[in-house]
Amino acid sequence: MNNLLKHGSPEDRGSADRYYGREYAPHYYLSDPYNSERIQGKKLTIEDYRLYKKGWEEETDRKDWG
Repeated sequence: MNNLLKHGSPEDRGSADRYYGREYAPHYYLSDPYNSERIQGKKLTIEDYRLYKKGWEEETDRKDWG
């Protein structure tokens, strides 16, 4: 996972979702994930969707669940 991304950003969330094997579900957080508002659906801009997709597509690593 790319640790240089702003934690909670659309690109970070796309990368994290892919890494952890979660579904493709564009979203981001206003600040710290799980401790701030989740932005999704109609609140997302075209740029938010683009960045989430970029994070998703560029994540090549996968969590090894053992």
